[in-house]
Amino acid sequence: MTSIPLGHILLLAALLFGIGLAGVLTRRNILVMLMSVEVMMNAVNLTLVGFSRYNGWTEGHVLAFFIIAVAAAEAAVGLAMVLAVFRLKQTTYVDELRLLKR
Repeated sequence: MTSIPLGHILLLAALLFGIGLAGVLTRRNILVMLMSVEVMMNAVNLTLVGFSRYNGWTEGHVLAFFIIAVAAAEAAVGLAMVLAVFRLKQTTYVDELRLLKR
């Protein structure tokens, strides 16, 4: 079995994190922003698993599993909030929202 070098894993994670960060900073749609945050969290998971495999730890994989579970709960709560805001304002664009004002 061939091993992937740690530098390649970190490069991929940095690329994923950069794509997610660009999505959060440039897009104005709440749904796209939530998906970009999920991509950033997956990049962090990839880094964690890469370091744990490189160092021979097994705890990194378990921690990544729990992070994925928390991310799923965060996505459910985030989508519920987006749905509530959409019902109130009829838009998902951040620029058009003025929360706490009618």
